[in-house]
Amino acid sequence: MNTKGHILAVDDDDRLRDLLKRYLTREGHDVTTAKDAASARKLMATMSFDLVILDVMMPGEDGLSLLKSVREKKSDTPVILLTARSLPAERIEGLKIGADDYLSKPFEPEELALRITSILKRAAPEAPVEELRLSGMIFHVNKGELRKDGRLVRLTESETQLLSILAGRAGAVISRHELAMLTAAGVERSVDVQVTRLRRKIERDPREPVHLQTVRGVGYRLTGD
Repeated sequence: MNTKGHILAVDDDDRLRDLLKRYLTREGHDVTTAKDAASARKLMATMSFDLVILDVMMPGEDGLSLLKSVREKKSDTPVILLTARSLPAERIEGLKIGADDYLSKPFEPEELALRITSILKRAAPEAPVEELRLSGMIFHVNKGELRKDGRLVRLTESETQLLSILAGRAGAVISRHELAMLTAAGVERSVDVQVTRLRRKIERDPREPVHLQTVRGVGYRLTGD
């Protein structure tokens, strides 16, 4: 499996470090862990990371102090802060120092994984998708054409618009709200209806979608073969 990014997870909680390593490794990342700021400093001095997950409250040097030191060295490595306290002042301070995102404990591992994916995509944008293969069909993004065996598959204007937006950000999760704003749907419920119709045309089994996936509580994600 190709790794998506090399992540450093810094937290004094042994169980959380183990959870992060196991979950994010399954998501395709290469994960290194550290139990405190001192260990993290040694690792960052000898290794390169694509993203750092940093606990704020740690014995000895805390996460905010470590983040400040990292930014003073002109490092632009993305950092997600974790905290057991959701104090607005603390979040603001972290963001001012240079954090890219903030997540309060307890959190869902899937939400963290989605935030990581979003940050890594912004940090290293991929070339625009021109074609997306969908179980024997090919969607030409620039043309807005879906073809099967060379023949055009009829899509409504709304379906073409939705598929183009999802294909243009293939692999990324797009919220229902954003899709409603970017398409003629206007409201989230209309997006759901369009997704159902689109699945009938691109999925082998619309009841068990492989390509146009629902990310519960967030939105939708389109993936190719």
